[in-house]
Amino acid sequence: MDKPVLLTAEGQQKLEVELEELRTVRRAEIAERIKYAKDFGDISENAEYEDAKNEQGMVEGRILTLENMLRNAVTIEESTEGGVVRIGSEVELKDEFGKQVFTIVGPAEVDVASGRISMESPVGKALIGHRNGESVDVQSPGGPRRVKIVRVS
Repeated sequence: MDKPVLLTAEGQQKLEVELEELRTVRRAEIAERIKYAKDFGDISENAEYEDAKNEQGMVEGRILTLENMLRNAVTIEESTEGGVVRIGSEVELKDEFGKQVFTIVGPAEVDVASGRISMESPVGKALIGHRNGESVDVQSPGGPRRVKIVRVS
């Protein structure tokens, strides 16, 4: 049985756009590369052909992954309860190092560089269910630290 994939509405839309791009554009580009490489004759020692086939395999694998994720997608609904950290919340934290802003998302949408952290990460787990103004102990790569929740939206 497949595990539910928690997604924000925005995250689900991004995956759908990526899937459509792979199916319509990338597949056609790779098919054209394979056709072009075959025109050179013997494919047993044709690096261009091998490269195109490898890329085709990666694209097809990503398509299968995205299809499975979207088939099992559970869209995270917006909460009417303000000030409580939940999946989909944007949280502003303050600690001795300054302020940081994170969005709590499902594991499929993680992008740490953009401030999107998983609800399953140590920081995400520690924040879920807490409110504006509360201080929370979180486990970070640098060790345990105390953060204050400045804003939840």
